[in-house]
Amino acid sequence: MQELLTAITYPVVWLICSYGLGIESGLAKLLISLTAAILVYVLIGIKLSKKDNK
Repeated sequence: MQELLTAITYPVVWLICSYGLGIESGLAKLLISLTAAILVYVLIGIKLSKKDNK
C-alpha cells in the first residue's frame, strides 16, 4: 500500500506542476515530484510505526 501511494503521488504531482502551476522546468518538476513521493512514503511509514508500537 505504501509503495502504491508513492507511485501514484509522483505522476499526480508532476501533472499538477505542469498544468496547475505552469512550471516549465523539467528539473523543478522532477525535484518537486520526487520530494512529494518521498514525503508520502516517510509519513505513511511513521504512521504505521506508531500503530505497531501501540
